[in-house]
Amino acid sequence: MLTAVILGLVALAFVLIVIEDIIHVNKAKTTLFFGTLCWILAFIFPMHGATSAEVSEQLNHNLLEIATLWLFLMSTMTFVAYLNSKGFISQMVQRMLPSELSERRLMFIIAAFAFVFSSFADNVTATLVSIAVIASLKMDVKKRIKYATLIIFAVNSGGVSLITGDVTTLMFFLAGKVTIGHLLLLVIPAFFAVAVLAILLSRGMKDRIVIEKSTKPIEKADAIIAGIFAATIGSTLLFNILFQIPPVLTFLFGLGIMFLSAQYLLRKKATQSILNYVREVEFETLLFFLGVLLLVGILKEVGFLANFTNLYNVLPPLQANYLMGISSALIDNVPLTAALLKADLTMNTSEWLLLTYATGVGGSMLIIGSAAGIIAMSKIKELTFGSYFKMAGYLLFAYSLGYSGVYIFGQFAN
Repeated sequence: MLTAVILGLVALAFVLIVIEDIIHVNKAKTTLFFGTLCWILAFIFPMHGATSAEVSEQLNHNLLEIATLWLFLMSTMTFVAYLNSKGFISQMVQRMLPSELSERRLMFIIAAFAFVFSSFADNVTATLVSIAVIASLKMDVKKRIKYATLIIFAVNSGGVSLITGDVTTLMFFLAGKVTIGHLLLLVIPAFFAVAVLAILLSRGMKDRIVIEKSTKPIEKADAIIAGIFAATIGSTLLFNILFQIPPVLTFLFGLGIMFLSAQYLLRKKATQSILNYVREVEFETLLFFLGVLLLVGILKEVGFLANFTNLYNVLPPLQANYLMGISSALIDNVPLTAALLKADLTMNTSEWLLLTYATGVGGSMLIIGSAAGIIAMSKIKELTFGSYFKMAGYLLFAYSLGYSGVYIFGQFAN
């Protein structure tokens, strides 16, 4: 009986996630409410004869996984929140772009920037910065939609190869399915797919664009903190490869260095404490992850996630992973990834890399399939579900091309 109740509550929670824009209730609120409610019910009405101690042990195991993810995301978001609020990121973009260039050249510059930047920053910031550049330019509506489409795909593609770029990639890494060395194999095929999409979308673009610049001097303190951020990312990758140090530990250490350095660098300025930038982190996103992982955790305890392996019983992982990626355009990729990880699938490293790419990039198929798409739609009024869907053929081709490339490069991981 309790299993049926929990499944009903979880289903209701996921429906509310999908219709968030209709009911205007933030998905972080609904997932947190239903996630905690399900676990409370598991304590009050223990399932399968479990004792309170056993349920508590199950909860603690889930909370440990959640805490590791939370702390890592919080530390990366704090760096980005500081640099973004200081205008450092936008100023760097201004310096990168020439005063005048062709539309095709801008297409490739934006694609490369969105790809690289999303590997180090969160997808939300990468999308906002990239879209801001396009929104400030005077161009035809159809062309603006093409640029936005490329940005969404590039942002999602850039995040899959580094644990700092995409939550689902981080989840696969923390679960021990892939290593940092393995993930680096995704860089070339993922970027190649983005480049091909840029070529396809830029066909017929022959006009030139003039960019009005408003560059401001970058403060020394901001440049130093940006350097600490870059060094932290590099150290996180290097220390994990050489000494297997958990990324969350290295990133928290880097955050500590940032706080201490800022204490000295900003001592003469009447600005807010560097610790206050923690408050600018998007905690709605973190609360959403918390709620989703609590929901997925309870689904595992009631045995429901075993059903996710059914597709893999019918199809080999190569085809099943491809379809899972496309389905992530309809199902939020965070709960989908969490569910697949909890389902105890048996795959080799190459197949886990395919699933990492698929869940990270597959959401690009629909405008509502990723955070990057939702943000772009909110910033560009011409970008709607229908106008974006017209690009579905290009996107599916680019996704399939990237997936094929990952299959080829993934053979080096086995």
